[in-house]
Amino acid sequence: QVQLVESGGGLVQAGGSLRLSCAASGRTFSTYVMGWFRQAPGKEREFVAAINWSGGNPYYADSVKGRFTISRDNAKNTVYLQMNSLKPEDTALYYCATKRIWERIATMSTPSPWDYWGQGTQVTVSS
Repeated sequence: QVQLVESGGGLVQAGGSLRLSCAASGRTFSTYVMGWFRQAPGKEREFVAAINWSGGNPYYADSVKGRFTISRDNAKNTVYLQMNSLKPEDTALYYCATKRIWERIATMSTPSPWDYWGQGTQVTVSS
């Protein structure tokens, strides 16, 4: 069993930055794939970014590429999402998720293959 707790959300003006954190429980964190999704009101949950167990091969949705950076610190059982140049359309509830195996990007870009989820942290970007 893995538990995930997100933090770092808040209200920021367009063009600003936030860094989200996701603390994970469990001794096998360092072997897991970690990811971020987000869900805006009335919309489906969408993929944001993923990173493999070693911190390599980060993958991003086109909508955040060049603005967001995913990273992890296995010694701290924590994954981060640095969000720069925020836009109002980035407003959403951001979820941390984890799964055991790295799969095809098309597969991991959907919510269903991910095994564990956090409760989410709200990010609101004002114009």
